[in-house]
Amino acid sequence: MSLKGSFFSFVLVLVMPIMLAAQNSGTYSESLLNTKRVFSEGLATALGEPYAGVVVSDGKRDGLFPIESTGVSTDSIVGAATEWLSLLDDAQLSRSQFAIDDPEWRNWSNVDVGIFARLGLSLEEMNGAQKMAAWNLFESSLSAVGIQKIKGIMRTEQTLLEINEEPLRYGEEKYYVTMMGVPSSTEPWGWQLDGHHLVVNFFVLGDQVVMTPAFWGGEPIVTETGKYAGNIILQDEQDFGLALMASLDPKQRSAAIIEERKVKNDQLAAANADNLVLDYAGLSAGEMEYSQRLSLLSLIGVYVDNLRQGHAEIKMEEVEKYLDETYFAWIGGWDRGNVFYYRIHSPVILIEFDHQNPVGSLNKNPAGVPTRDHIHTVVRTPNGNDYGKDLLRQHLLEYH
Repeated sequence: MSLKGSFFSFVLVLVMPIMLAAQNSGTYSESLLNTKRVFSEGLATALGEPYAGVVVSDGKRDGLFPIESTGVSTDSIVGAATEWLSLLDDAQLSRSQFAIDDPEWRNWSNVDVGIFARLGLSLEEMNGAQKMAAWNLFESSLSAVGIQKIKGIMRTEQTLLEINEEPLRYGEEKYYVTMMGVPSSTEPWGWQLDGHHLVVNFFVLGDQVVMTPAFWGGEPIVTETGKYAGNIILQDEQDFGLALMASLDPKQRSAAIIEERKVKNDQLAAANADNLVLDYAGLSAGEMEYSQRLSLLSLIGVYVDNLRQGHAEIKMEEVEKYLDETYFAWIGGWDRGNVFYYRIHSPVILIEFDHQNPVGSLNKNPAGVPTRDHIHTVVRTPNGNDYGKDLLRQHLLEYH
């Protein structure tokens, strides 16, 4: 594991006392500003390295992501993006649109806006027409399941605002949209949605799309009070993973477990981990029974199906092609109610699920103890194709 890959988990442990001390509702305290500095330094360090992608110790594997037609039109996505841009004034455009290969792609974090400042235009700042156009872009790009997940995560932010009374940090519409390149049916371009517990990077080249890195998380997972009482998120990600682990026999389970006790934040591939070096670990799908392999594919599908149907099917075909090279790793217990971490890792997809220590739900969860009430997940494309980087590289070599 690279040092940068462990940065985010380390920072949360380091700054937790500072974050707990910062409870001013509308101004910065010195401690909260120091927390903000820590995350700024982490970003600066990450961006100081050229993008390489998530790789194993042996290095990048080439030839995995050819430029080819998928037969799934992206015209509606291009149209929605063009419409949104047309509604921005000059000042909004200047902080919301960037070149296709701009480092702004990598300028994201899953932490709240109070400690990580974003470029782009937030839903909170948009007028009615701009907001409608932004949601049209999301709905043109993602599935209905993906849209509902976005809405559910945003609702948890409203709950965090109600619990903690910190409008500087939390709010249902503190989510920022940026555009990379110029929307086109032939040239590469993309868009990004960035905010607390929710990051979607969406690259488009012709009729090919890449939707990674994608971060889906939330706290509290179950909303018990307030405007969105009854809101529940990320249960399939949790329950499908637990079901697969429970289906393993003792020998398989022993191979899958990389740590028996879940005592900390274990996620590795979140923000600032674009160049993570991570070797395969756990149980190979080749060692699974047929029904277990189907369960593994169903679990991966929970994440991939956030894409709209046609492109999701193409991604799942890619996943199946490398299924025998796919590994399932686990930390923690597997009884009902346990907290845990799991990782799915192949040449073409990396998924992490992690029950995290509480941050915004300390009103009911003890500090420093992983809880089911705070979940982080991330999806990446290893071997250099996060943000569509490998497709872009090939396109530029051929046409520019």
